[in-house]
Amino acid sequence: MLPVIQAAKNLCIYTITCDYLPNNIAHKYSDEYQNVSIIEKEKVLSLADDLHIDGIMSFACDPGVETAAYVAEQLGLPNVGPYKSVSILQNKALFRKFLADNNFNVPKARSYSDLNDALSEADFFQWPVMIKPVDSAGSKGVTKVYDIYHLASAVEDAIKFSKTRQFIIEEYIEAIGCPSDTDALSIDGNLVYISFNDQYFDASAKNPFTPAAFSWPTTMLSSTQRELRDELQRLIALLGMRTAIYNIETRQGSDGKAYIMEVSPRGGGNRLAEMLRYSTGVDLIKYAVLDAVGESIADEIDEPKYDGSWAEVILHSKLNGKFQELSISSEIKPFIFEEDLWIKKGDVVQEFTGANESLGTLILHFPNNIILKDKMEQINDLIQIIVE
Repeated sequence: MLPVIQAAKNLCIYTITCDYLPNNIAHKYSDEYQNVSIIEKEKVLSLADDLHIDGIMSFACDPGVETAAYVAEQLGLPNVGPYKSVSILQNKALFRKFLADNNFNVPKARSYSDLNDALSEADFFQWPVMIKPVDSAGSKGVTKVYDIYHLASAVEDAIKFSKTRQFIIEEYIEAIGCPSDTDALSIDGNLVYISFNDQYFDASAKNPFTPAAFSWPTTMLSSTQRELRDELQRLIALLGMRTAIYNIETRQGSDGKAYIMEVSPRGGGNRLAEMLRYSTGVDLIKYAVLDAVGESIADEIDEPKYDGSWAEVILHSKLNGKFQELSISSEIKPFIFEEDLWIKKGDVVQEFTGANESLGTLILHFPNNIILKDKMEQINDLIQIIVE
């Protein structure tokens, strides 16, 4: 949230942050803090009405996305799209159904609130399957399950991270190459900027489905990128979305089909919009702030043109313990663009189970994709978190 506050300050916009955590670091940088939970939309609505705000947004924070859309719609403020559409995008079960009903490529999926119901329909799926909370992000509570005997424990884990205590079972889509997880922008319903990247995972991490690194530009086939762009535009039109920044996850399946896996009308976590500003010069954060208060986006926005090749490594620990040091090989040091470590020696760290266990980021800038590919294949050896 800090880059959003900074962008607002640069635009001379007064910022009010809101949640139930007074010690949240964002409150130190905003102009005002209000202690109201972002998931209590009626309370946020009442507060927003009392404060006579000009705009509202939730950036890189899923729990507040629906609330922001609801408040904006109720108060007639600028909004990313209809509240009903935002609710579909923010709920994995509703989103999968919407995709299927509108003839998008989509994994076979069903949602449940009871384990026994899921067990009774086990034959509906071709295994392995993915178990996910319907309303959580950051890969929390996500498990790949190979047989029915391990379903119960995966469901129990997913429910822990769902505020509605619901989970989804969907068939696993094996990706050809790397999947993509990066940000896009629509203006008045037109997709004007769409980026694709390569998303990497750490197979040795506690949760191997939590993104561990990203790189731009993507190695995805150009034909797949074109297909996904067209399908994303169709999705935005069907939902009646307006001007919005989106975090979008896509992949090309081993069946040859292009899949839209997730679309959330907010900036992505893991500093993805910042990475696009570094690598392409396009400031999606500024545009999101401008739109939130009803200011027009006057800039002419081009499709991404990358200044070399870029990577972001999500620093994380494979073990529980006390942090000792960040070990960086001399082989990769010449390519470091920015180091952002959020902990100090002696701090307690947890093994990597979700994005909330991230310890910082390392941004790398390479002259080309050949060198990037070589270094990313060795990244777990070149960059290590040392704990005791």
